[in-house]
Order: sequence, then C-alpha cells, then structure tokens
Amino acid sequence: MNAPVRGLLVVGGTLIAALTLMVLPMPAWAEDYRPQWVTLILIYWCLVLPTRVGVFSGFALGIAHDVVSGGLLGAHALSLSVVAYLTEELHRRIRAFPLWQQAVAVWLLLLVERLLSLWVLGAIGQPTPTLAYWLPTLVGLLLWPWLSLALDRLRAAFWEV
Repeated sequence: MNAPVRGLLVVGGTLIAALTLMVLPMPAWAEDYRPQWVTLILIYWCLVLPTRVGVFSGFALGIAHDVVSGGLLGAHALSLSVVAYLTEELHRRIRAFPLWQQAVAVWLLLLVERLLSLWVLGAIGQPTPTLAYWLPTLVGLLLWPWLSLALDRLRAAFWEV
C-alpha cells in the first residue's frame, strides 16, 4: 500500500475514532468532562497537514458529527469549519510553540468552537447551558500534549512524512 493511501487511512481512521468517542456512553458523573474529541483530532490534522485537511474537512466532519450525535444539522459544521480555518491560518505559528504553549493555543481554538456552538444554541432558542459546558475545553487543554504525541507516533508508524 502506498503512502497516500496509508495516510488517508490514518487520517480517516482517527476521525472516525473521534466520532465514535463522542457517542460512547460514559458514567453520568464523567459526562461533563468528555473531551471535544472531534475538534481536537481536527485541529491536530489541520496543524500537521494544512494542505490536505482544512475547512472542507471541518465542514464534512461537522455534518458527520451532527448526524452521529443527533444534533441540529449544520451546527457543528459551522463551528468546525471556523476552527479548521483558524488552525489552517495559524498553523505555522502554533507548530513553532513548545507543546505546553500549543496546548494553550488549542484551548483557545476549543473555546472558539464552544462559543460558536453556544451562539447556535441561543439562535435556536435553547436555554443557556451551565458552567459545566466549558469543562471539556479544560480537559482538552490538559489532554493536548499527550494526544499530539500519540498521533505523531501513529503518523510516523504508518506514513512517511
């Protein structure tokens, strides 16, 4: 199997895994701490492969996220497209940072995604969520260094970059 096909399988596999992790059942006490897996994985691939994974990928992944989670069709597509665009525009700067500073930049991108989702909730007349709504961004901040290293190793194992 050649490198582009293996690369497509790695990117697609991680994105499918992220979608799966978003819908897997969790204990009630841990539900508020579920990381934004889809957004984290999208940010990683936009940072590493900005010419191959970008705004259209974010839009398609957002539609898939809406279908899998049963949410309003297009709600996640909007927020993931904006996050992909910002990541694509800032990828050179973010990649130059050490991992702990990258984690802060990723946290800001996760906040953007949450703010856009909050805006959509307000636009459709949903009640304002509690402060627990923001906890997944903090979990993503703490998870980013390990997730980034794990995905770097996975990418190196299956794809010569």
